[in-house]
Amino acid sequence: MTPDFAGAPPRLGTDSTKWSRYAPDVLPMWVADMDVPVASPIAEALAERLRHPVFGYAAVPDQVRRVIADRMGARYGWAVSPEHVVLLPGVVPGFNMAARALVPAGGGLHYHAPTYPPIRAVAAHWGLRDAPLPVEADAAALRRAMTRDDAFLLCNPHNPTGHVFSRAELEALAQACLSAGAWIISDEIHCDLLFDGRRHVPIASLAPEVAARTVTLMSPGKAFNIAGLKIAFAIIQDAALRDRVQTCRLGMVDQGSGLGLLAMQAAFTQCDGWLDALVSYLQANRDHLVQRLGRLPGLRVSAPEATFLAWLDLREAGLGPDPARVLLEQGRVALNPGADFGAPGFARLNFGCPRDLLDEGIARIAACIPT
Repeated sequence: MTPDFAGAPPRLGTDSTKWSRYAPDVLPMWVADMDVPVASPIAEALAERLRHPVFGYAAVPDQVRRVIADRMGARYGWAVSPEHVVLLPGVVPGFNMAARALVPAGGGLHYHAPTYPPIRAVAAHWGLRDAPLPVEADAAALRRAMTRDDAFLLCNPHNPTGHVFSRAELEALAQACLSAGAWIISDEIHCDLLFDGRRHVPIASLAPEVAARTVTLMSPGKAFNIAGLKIAFAIIQDAALRDRVQTCRLGMVDQGSGLGLLAMQAAFTQCDGWLDALVSYLQANRDHLVQRLGRLPGLRVSAPEATFLAWLDLREAGLGPDPARVLLEQGRVALNPGADFGAPGFARLNFGCPRDLLDEGIARIAACIPT
């Protein structure tokens, strides 16, 4: 049966962060949470578990790590063993753990700017030197910027721009890190949501010497719309590196929820057809959005190569220095302000929703743009 992504149920009154932050008349198109119903095998696996009335601490079955390892080989041609898999409640705790474990106080944390706000926050959490670099920085600039006390926190596919790093770009980045003796922490949470036939390349899959210095972070949360179930994982192929990162759980980071573990197994073993249909729907939404917004004066938007997030350049749209605030107050549509990503004048829009909601959001934005 073809999934019905156009028929998402209403979410007001469901304790949704996305839908409860603003007044009921505001259309929320901000946080990376899609308004699409979950795949039926996931819902069925959870419903079956809920028939048992006890919800104690959940063990991690060996099968979970095998499923993840098999998926890495099938989707990316990446040879991973089950023992390389570290279960986590989320990617954000994972990259904070890795930064704490690998970068000494005063060391540099590099990333491509603009970037996801929790990535921008990592350096301040652990007393590190905040060291953003432009997405277009070349290999020579990367090598000059890094030292052996540093790490590069890669976001691929990139949030908020939706850029998918090519194998050549990843090779240049990896070589720069290896030359400097720096670590690689790679947030690849959107890796299953690539458009136009692109294929994701995990940076650790490039070569054994890259894998030996890389912590890769993934989750089914975004692609399968189960972020609220709090499940993610790291793949760390070097045993000493894996032990080093694990010591920084520090009593704060658990392995994730039992229901999340069940949902992840169902997603990774039974839902790839659903995922293919979702990517097609999102790609059509992306094309529709870019075409419609491209007609508005002063608004620039490029088609993202991945994710369900569009990065809007509103600096010349006549909405002032904080366009997201104007769109919220006047248009009653909520976007993520670009300043949160380090880019005032921009905004991020979530197009992971039924087409009628997307059209409503576009209409509200258009009504605010001076003509």
